[in-house]
Amino acid sequence: MTSMNERIQDITALTERLKSKYPAEINSFLGFMGKAESGPALSKAQKEIINVALSVAAQCEWCIALHVKGAAAAGASRDEIMEAGFLAVLMHGGPALMYLTPLTSALDEFLPEEAHG
Repeated sequence: MTSMNERIQDITALTERLKSKYPAEINSFLGFMGKAESGPALSKAQKEIINVALSVAAQCEWCIALHVKGAAAAGASRDEIMEAGFLAVLMHGGPALMYLTPLTSALDEFLPEEAHG
């Protein structure tokens, strides 16, 4: 099974390749992403927790890896991140439930239970 860090490496490699071949398109997207994430009303952890739920609902393992790592780095707990996953399941059903598999793998990799209780 691919590790979540490998998923993040995939994102980095893709982004660099796109910057080389399609700079206008990827830089436009990255600029929009930066603006969308820069608002002051939500904390970094809250934004990442929301993105975790959206990633599970969208069934994107790469997104799950990126945003679980970001949420953990911003101070979110395992329980907060897992709760976001369950909210995605509530809204998206059984298919989203299956994406709790990479979510729990990402939690185990980026926020091990023994380190954070």
